[in-house]
Amino acid sequence: MDRFRMFFQYLQSNSESVMNGICGLLALASVKIYTCLDFSCPCLPQYNMVYGLGIMFVPPIALFLCGLILNRQSLVMLEEWRRPRGRRRKDLAVIRYMCSSIVQRAMVAPAVWIVVTLLDGKCLICAFSSSVDPEKFVGFANVTPEQAQELLTKVPCKDDELVRNSTSRRAVSRYLRCWSQALGWSILLILIIAAFLARWLGPCFNQAALLETRHWSNYIDIEQKIFEETCCEHSRLFAHKCILHFFESMRKEIREHSFDLPREEEGEEGEEDLLRGITDQDQMNKLLKMWYYEKPPLDVS
Repeated sequence: MDRFRMFFQYLQSNSESVMNGICGLLALASVKIYTCLDFSCPCLPQYNMVYGLGIMFVPPIALFLCGLILNRQSLVMLEEWRRPRGRRRKDLAVIRYMCSSIVQRAMVAPAVWIVVTLLDGKCLICAFSSSVDPEKFVGFANVTPEQAQELLTKVPCKDDELVRNSTSRRAVSRYLRCWSQALGWSILLILIIAAFLARWLGPCFNQAALLETRHWSNYIDIEQKIFEETCCEHSRLFAHKCILHFFESMRKEIREHSFDLPREEEGEEGEEDLLRGITDQDQMNKLLKMWYYEKPPLDVS
C-alpha cells in the first residue's frame, strides 16, 4: 500500500509529466488502432466519400475528447472560468494559458491519426476516387461517362471483377495515393515548423508575463489538489467521529477490530484540531459554499 500511495503522490505532484505521457500513449494507441483497422471501402457511389472521410475524421474527434477527459486540468480550468469572482479576481490570461495547454495536448493523438491515414492513402483513395477526371487516364477514353464513373467508384476495391486487371485502376490509385502522401507530409512539416516556432520564439516575447501565467496556472492546479486532499482527510476524521459517537457502547470492539485509534486523550485533541470546530453537516456545507463563492484573496500576510 505504501508503494501505491507513493506512486499516487508522484502522479499528483508531476501532473504535467503525466499528461505528456498520456498524450504520448494516446498517439501510440491511435497508430495501433489504425494498423489493426480492417479498412474495406464499400465501392458504392453514395457511400465512398462518407466512409473514407468518416474513417479519417471521426476517430480523431473521439481521440480529442478522450484527451480532454483524461486531462484533469480541463475540469480545473472550467471551474476557474465559471466560478464567481468573490474576493479573488479571475485572471483571463491564466485561463487562456490553461486552455491552450489542454488543447495542445489533446490535439496530439488526432493529428497523428490524420497524418497516418494520409500517409497510408486508403481513406483518400476511397473518398475521392469517383471525383477524379476520367479524361486524364487513357483507360477511360473509350467508355461512356456512366461506365467511367462506375469504374472509378470500384478503384479502391482491387479484387473487384470490373477493375481486377485494369491498368487504369492502378494509375488512379497511384495518383490519389501520391496526393494523399504529399498532403500528409505537408501537414507533418507544418506541425513541426509550428512547434519549432512556438518553442524558440516564445522567449522573444514578454517572458515575465509568461512566467506569471505559468506560475498561477500551476498554483490553481496545486491548490485544487491540496483542497481535495484536505477535504478527504477531514471527511475521514469526521466520519470516524460520527461512527464512534454512534457506537459509543462498542468503542472498545471497534478500536480492536476496525480502527487503529490513537490514545484517548492525544487522539481526541488531535482530531478536534483537524476538524477545525466543524461538528455538523450544515457547517461543512456553509464552508464549502464560502470556498466556492468567496474564494479568499491570495494574500497570507
